[in-house]
Amino acid sequence: MQRKHIYGTLSAMLRIRLQRMGKPGHAYFRVVVLEHSSRPQGKYLELLGSYDPHKKDMKVKGDRVQYWIQKGAQMSPTANNLFITHSVIQGEKVKAWKPKKKAEAPVQAAPTTAPAV
Repeated sequence: MQRKHIYGTLSAMLRIRLQRMGKPGHAYFRVVVLEHSSRPQGKYLELLGSYDPHKKDMKVKGDRVQYWIQKGAQMSPTANNLFITHSVIQGEKVKAWKPKKKAEAPVQAAPTTAPAV
């Protein structure tokens, strides 16, 4: 499926997600729009804002986020939850990660004792 767009022809699904920046131990994130198949640290179509998790500070162009959502861009679960927390969009939060399943111990059969005859 090909879509005509101001950035050219887009042939893949678009995604609004976080792009990690900053030094080790001091993360800083860009909020970007990119194709879902591109590398997370690769080129993006538009920079929508930034998020500093240490200060809990989010600066986002809300009108541009709405624009991309209307154009069919999907949000990553983390970006969706941050937008809801910071009142950029309205809606329900989604589960961003799945806990690992713990290995269950094998159930041992209770020893059966035969009645004495």
